[in-house]
Amino acid sequence: MRKSSAERAPGTGSGRKPSSGSMARFALPVTEVLIVADCWQSEPDAEAVIQRAVATAAEIVDASLHVDLGEAELAVMLTDDAGIRTLNANWRGIDQPTNVLSFPALPPTGGRGPDDAPRMLGDIAIAYQTTRAEADDEQKPFDHHLSHLAVHGFLHLIGYDHDKDDDAEAMEILETEILAQLGIPDPYADRDRMD
Repeated sequence: MRKSSAERAPGTGSGRKPSSGSMARFALPVTEVLIVADCWQSEPDAEAVIQRAVATAAEIVDASLHVDLGEAELAVMLTDDAGIRTLNANWRGIDQPTNVLSFPALPPTGGRGPDDAPRMLGDIAIAYQTTRAEADDEQKPFDHHLSHLAVHGFLHLIGYDHDKDDDAEAMEILETEILAQLGIPDPYADRDRMD
């Protein structure tokens, strides 16, 4: 098992948004990326891709929806299909691999004090083989699809869902906006043209 946090995407190492002279009003959540499956070695930029995707999602959510993510933490586990299949079976009763799972933390009770630990948003797990197969099938760059899954998982941690059509549409619109900021085309465009 490899735990890597020393190599952070530019601007994400401290969890703080760089200041341009004035006091920054927003702190990025600290994102810990854990690589627990050797198959991820073929994607050496995976951690930086995830750091950038989560940071961009947090900035857009904070700016547009005024969701306070300061002093928050989350973990992203990069696993394989066997690992995510076990999680999916144990937590959702579905005995098959999937691309991404999110496990939102319970909301804190009471007010926050100055000596409190950072607020945990939760955990995200992403499976390499399923992510790779989907990217290849959809003829997308792997880093684009990985970014999409990281953003999707992050939005679940802060309360977004897609169980109802209206909720799914709102989540997809926000995902598309975040991905556009990352220079990634709309992942739902082909589906919309096919309907």
